Amino acid sequence: MGPVELIADALLFDLDGTLVDSTPAVIRSWTAWAAERGITETQFAAIETHGRTSRSIVADLVPADQVDAADARIQQLELADLSGVTALPGAAELLTRLDPARWAVVTSGVRRLAAARLTAAGLPTPRVLVSADDVRRGKPDPEPYLAGAAALGIAPQRCVVVEDAPAGLTAARAAGMATVAVTGTHRPEELKADLVLPGLGQLSVTGSDRFVLTAA
Repeated sequence: MGPVELIADALLFDLDGTLVDSTPAVIRSWTAWAAERGITETQFAAIETHGRTSRSIVADLVPADQVDAADARIQQLELADLSGVTALPGAAELLTRLDPARWAVVTSGVRRLAAARLTAAGLPTPRVLVSADDVRRGKPDPEPYLAGAAALGIAPQRCVVVEDAPAGLTAARAAGMATVAVTGTHRPEELKADLVLPGLGQLSVTGSDRFVLTAA
């Protein structure tokens, strides 16, 4: 079998862990939030957190009548802490080469936070940004990636998703999209994708009318 080659008319990127490294800020914010709420490390370990909306995570940890306030608080903490948020290797180089009409960011974060992290990392602002504010069901539901494809005017089957989390890859597959996984936050064996790479620096994207993606 030869090397994997994916063909796409548009690329849909996850944000945290794919384009930007926000892990230190995320840990600080959620640690502070948990301390305020009396949430233990054991409680966090019992649920999946990466790639999900803050609201869905909060809903697994606090009573239903506290979800709104608790979610508002973690959003406040995350927006206040952008220290150390940086672009991951290869992200800036790749995005600046792409036609702005042919790529989007699809994130589980809220719009204000996504925009702030892109700016902090020095990455271009996409024409299309799908956030937790724009969908009713977040990843692993396919709605976010389907919304991204629709906003670009590209059929889902002509899109390739670049992700770092199992929840996002599940969403992409359910949307009928091919997938590239980068391994910064999960081990390769945890990531079910058409192409699994250490990072964006190892992803080759060529073509103008149509993208061809291979391992560099």
